[in-house]
Amino acid sequence: MFQQVPPRPDLVAGEHEVLEQWEKSRTFDKLREKNAGKPKWSFLDGPITANGLMGVHHAWGRTYKDAFQRYFAMAGHELRWQQGFDCQGLWVEVQVERDLGFKSKRDIEEYGIAEFVQRCKERVWKYSAIQTEQSIRLGMWSDWPNSYFTMSDENNYTIWSFLKRCHDRGLVYKDLDAMPWCPRCGTGISEQERKEGYKVVEDTAVYVRFPLRPGGGGGGQEQKGSAGMTSTNGDRAGEALLIWTTTPWTLAANVAAAVNPDLTYAKVRVGDDLVWVSKGSVAKLGKGAEVVEEAPGSLLVGWQYDGPFDELPAARDAAGVHRVIAWDEVADEEGTGIVHIAPGCGKEDFDLGKKESLPIVMPIDESGVYYDGFDVLTGRKASEVSDDVIGNLTAKGLLFKRERYKHDYPHCWRCGTALLFRAVDEWYIDMGWRD
Repeated sequence: MFQQVPPRPDLVAGEHEVLEQWEKSRTFDKLREKNAGKPKWSFLDGPITANGLMGVHHAWGRTYKDAFQRYFAMAGHELRWQQGFDCQGLWVEVQVERDLGFKSKRDIEEYGIAEFVQRCKERVWKYSAIQTEQSIRLGMWSDWPNSYFTMSDENNYTIWSFLKRCHDRGLVYKDLDAMPWCPRCGTGISEQERKEGYKVVEDTAVYVRFPLRPGGGGGGQEQKGSAGMTSTNGDRAGEALLIWTTTPWTLAANVAAAVNPDLTYAKVRVGDDLVWVSKGSVAKLGKGAEVVEEAPGSLLVGWQYDGPFDELPAARDAAGVHRVIAWDEVADEEGTGIVHIAPGCGKEDFDLGKKESLPIVMPIDESGVYYDGFDVLTGRKASEVSDDVIGNLTAKGLLFKRERYKHDYPHCWRCGTALLFRAVDEWYIDMGWRD
């Protein structure tokens, strides 16, 4: 005989039944009244962003928070029972921009900043109410009418007061730093945010010649490579460093090339070319590549070369003399073992530039558009100029080859735009120890 399956319980009806019972019996209010005046246990809720419906991860976190508070209430503590809503930041702005069909931050200015702020507040009020209802349905106990909102004047003036105190103590300062930047949102991205937005993409990578300057190699002394050939200041005409990059737009900001002083480098003949690469990357140059000289990377340090865009006023005036520097992070598993350095376009480049006292060429603004002084690139988006940069390099005889390269690249976790790297002025609070 078949065993009769009992009917499934109506979970939704059960939720409402419990909530109605709590409300009818004033269960939560009685608990607060019972614990009033008892030892306090402070729990300040990290606010949920009032920007959409709650997700499973929100419900999970709120369940934990509710359990902790109920435990300490049962243990005889008075709690504040206050939770909050995060009302500020780009996430709310981006959603409102999407609703309005905006494509850039300039659209906000044209629309009107005051009106845009009001639309952001309206979105917060809408979704804070929805999230409150969802949290109540979840069974979470809180003093819902007294929830806090980060957009309140109290919160904002508290932050400004804190910053004023830091300023009065001489702790606030301004400095230049390089960071991942979203040109769509017009803001820097933290390291944690950067990790959340990686995507596998296929970009155009280029191998580019950096011609060595005659008399610009070896620091003025005769050096011998491991193949027994002599290297002097005057014997590098017709030779070039060969670099590899997946971001051709940064080449207009090149100021140096980095080699690993402990790697072995090779001068390679490829047809009519004489190019320097790390010995481990010679195979990437194709069949017919012939090594005619070898030398330690330390020999290359100090060599001078002509930059790929020295004809551009902004690059020429800021970059100065291009030279080879030492960097022990350079490897030959990827690229050519010679790294193009643009401190205005990368965090590692920027940090290395500070160490080596390199100049900084900053090519793009907060929207990822080239500044004045970059000729045909001026006024154009960095994300859209790769083909033109490659065409320019080809016309000048600097392009060795190009390839399609698949790799992980960071994107904005909010809007999905590919990030750029740029040097920007930032405000800091000095956290050093003081007597």
